[in-house]
Amino acid sequence: MTQRTLLAEVRDAVSLRATLLVIGVIALQLLFIASYVGALHNPEPKDVPFGVVAPGAAAQQAVTRLEQLPGSPLDPRVVADEATARKQILNRDIDGALLINPARTTDTLLVASGGGTVLANTLQKYFTVLEASQQRALRTVDVAPASSEDFDGLSSFYVVVGWCVGGYLCASILAISSGARPANLSRAVIRLLVMALVSIVGGLGGAVIVGPILGALPGSVMAFWGLGALVTFAVGAATLALQGLFGIVGIGLAILIVVVAGNPSAGGAFPLPMLPPFWKAIGPALPPGAGTWVARSIAYFEGNATTGALLVLSAWAAAGIVVTLLAAVLRGRRTETVTPVT
Repeated sequence: MTQRTLLAEVRDAVSLRATLLVIGVIALQLLFIASYVGALHNPEPKDVPFGVVAPGAAAQQAVTRLEQLPGSPLDPRVVADEATARKQILNRDIDGALLINPARTTDTLLVASGGGTVLANTLQKYFTVLEASQQRALRTVDVAPASSEDFDGLSSFYVVVGWCVGGYLCASILAISSGARPANLSRAVIRLLVMALVSIVGGLGGAVIVGPILGALPGSVMAFWGLGALVTFAVGAATLALQGLFGIVGIGLAILIVVVAGNPSAGGAFPLPMLPPFWKAIGPALPPGAGTWVARSIAYFEGNATTGALLVLSAWAAAGIVVTLLAAVLRGRRTETVTPVT
């Protein structure tokens, strides 16, 4: 085989489209590394919502002292009493509270390991040192403890990741098997219906696995089922929408949004207050972060503070439906325009 023939074979095998796809894969690979390592390599508490309970002027004095800590690890505020502090923790308004009793030498730290064991342990270590520096002891009370079967409070995150994977994989399979862009509106509707069915089945399966089968998470199986169906459909519909707009490249964009950006910013391995600012900001707006927040609320916080996250997931689902259908309609019109009249 001559050199010219070999070059021709290479040109035939490696088309411009294939080259661009390979470049896209390399870009995703590097973004994956940058995102995960950037978000998780050096977790530190930053502006953790935190309550202080103390009599009289001692409360504001303690808040002022905590505000002046190097690196601003806490966002402290005065809370009226212990009952209010516990309620705010269960409502997920704050992540912990310090109960100061000047008449004694021991203060009480309230934490909620159900919202993230790493954060609860970090607060405990932090205040143990801080109290010792003032010759005071510390007693820790876990207001919303993580299940003993839920190591480091990660089960909520992992079940949501599983639902997300099911969503974009199902949408990707539909694209690979019958074309990335649906040929017409009826096929787009069929894909969305299939996605809805898969979401219902996958949501139930995940809820049963983490609940009755493994006992990893407490909470209502029905609530987890609904969450699982919504997460799976939101990711799947968004992936279908991206495929409708960009073809097979849409799969890569879905991975970029859900896996590369969404997973490290979800607050799974490290809760949101321990993430760098960029990931802390985007996490709640993406399906993995919204889903993880709701899953932990169902399991450990009596279902509180879920409205915002559920609206985020619903917005992804609704946008996915609308864009998928609009893209199919526009594609159908373009096809009709270019089809010759006989």
